[in-house]
Amino acid sequence: MTELYPNSHIEIDGIAARYYENFLNLVTLGKYGQFIEQAIRDIEINPEDRILDLGSGSGYNAQFMAKYIGKDGEILGLDVSKEGVKQFRQKFNNKPNVKAENRRIDDLLPYESQFDKVLTSFVIHGLPHSARKKVLENTYKALLPGGRFCLLDYGEFELSDLPLYIRIPFRIAECDYAFDYISRDWKEILEQFGFEEVESHQYLGGFTRLMTAKKPTT
Repeated sequence: MTELYPNSHIEIDGIAARYYENFLNLVTLGKYGQFIEQAIRDIEINPEDRILDLGSGSGYNAQFMAKYIGKDGEILGLDVSKEGVKQFRQKFNNKPNVKAENRRIDDLLPYESQFDKVLTSFVIHGLPHSARKKVLENTYKALLPGGRFCLLDYGEFELSDLPLYIRIPFRIAECDYAFDYISRDWKEILEQFGFEEVESHQYLGGFTRLMTAKKPTT
């Protein structure tokens, strides 16, 4: 896989993609799964929802979302990693309404007014801001009127305020793009892109956050 952003830590493939979930559980002291499960509940998925999962990886989040969708619902995961998409498909080979495709989410995507919800989870913090804007443009276009964007990522905090056991791994493991991400006002950014009714749920003491925002109906 050719990396467009060599300074990012999210463009992973091969063995790194294969064991990425184990890494996330390690750095969160085993709490990653619990927090993701709660965040997915807070998204309030309906059985008939069509969901676009941007940066879906190996389908970790999709496993939780799939519990809530019925036969008329659908999950489509997009990821740059061929290994991630392979694992995703293996997890859902008996679920025809849960699919994955190998695509860059910061390229122009072909979806227009097709999805009730769009999720991106711990992806756009690792992109330069110009690429984040492309993801937001794709998201807005892909959502049905009244659909909701679900942005699950780091919260808005001062690194110096974090406990030492989180601050040090964050400084070591994260890229410069992540430091830029946490410094920005994401409510204001989402509103600038046309979203409304921006709401937030905080987890792990505010270190992580789910933001949901609605695409207007008119």
